[in-house]
Amino acid sequence: MATHHTKMLIIGSGPAGYTAAIYGARAMLAPIVVQGIQPGGQLTITTDVENYPGFADVIQGPWLMEQMQKQAEHVGTRTMWDTIVSVDLSGPPFRAIGDSGDEYIGETLVIATGAQAKWLGVPGEQELGGKGVSACATCDGFFYRGKKVAVIGGGNTAVEEALYLTNHSDDVTLIHRRDSLRSERILQERLFANPKITVLWNKAVSSFEGNPASGGLTHLALRDTVTGEASELHVDGAFVAIGHAPATELFKGKLPMDASGYLLVEPGTPKTAVPGVFACGDVMDHTYRQAVTAAGTGCMAALDAERFLSGLAIDVQGHAHAAATA
Repeated sequence: MATHHTKMLIIGSGPAGYTAAIYGARAMLAPIVVQGIQPGGQLTITTDVENYPGFADVIQGPWLMEQMQKQAEHVGTRTMWDTIVSVDLSGPPFRAIGDSGDEYIGETLVIATGAQAKWLGVPGEQELGGKGVSACATCDGFFYRGKKVAVIGGGNTAVEEALYLTNHSDDVTLIHRRDSLRSERILQERLFANPKITVLWNKAVSSFEGNPASGGLTHLALRDTVTGEASELHVDGAFVAIGHAPATELFKGKLPMDASGYLLVEPGTPKTAVPGVFACGDVMDHTYRQAVTAAGTGCMAALDAERFLSGLAIDVQGHAHAAATA
């Protein structure tokens, strides 16, 4: 088992983590990125990316994350193929233990563990992922211009995605397993007032049907949650919008979170309640959840970590402590 020391320890390797690493490395902090269970984050399961600035042509999500990793390593980041299983935030320095048994010690800690879309867990969902089934309308709605689409869910996310999709489609169906929505009243009013949206009440998706190898999604198999009656809905695209789950299990009881488990930060900053610990990307952002906004907060976290370190003295062992005042 090895021990790894760094001035900036980054947990997570999506756009937020790698951007923090790029800025940290350029500030000579020699950051370590512990990649986690899904190196590259959610973008590695996103195929076509059209909305990341700087690319005139469509790019592939996995390729973009590979480039971010190479850029971070090129400027001096060490990436570790490991998953953190426990953290000690009583520092600085902050300590994390990997699944490998290795120990990671950082003078600052940047949390970029991200969030994952919640899925229905029904047949066809994963097989048709990226081939008609998506969990992000703002990412993928553009590909369904003029086509028939459905959104599954009944909360704010589902209603917002249905409304957003009317920018691209004149035929949007919202499917909800109950007879009333959980979303905010103002969103419901906008939904019901939009002639492009139809609501199917008391319906659950039993399976996503189609051919992953050829045309992709063709229709949804539905079940009535009251009568049990089966039906079908023919659509070109379906968006699962039942919320996201932030990867914050490690930090329960150690950092403040909101009711959904997202890390709370000082407004307008990535600063958590523990000085020297910063959170960036989807782990603290349940509003925007885009690669470019995650990257932006990763930059902020690195800049704030650098400023935090500049206010500390470093002892002989390389550990940070509050600088003595004369």
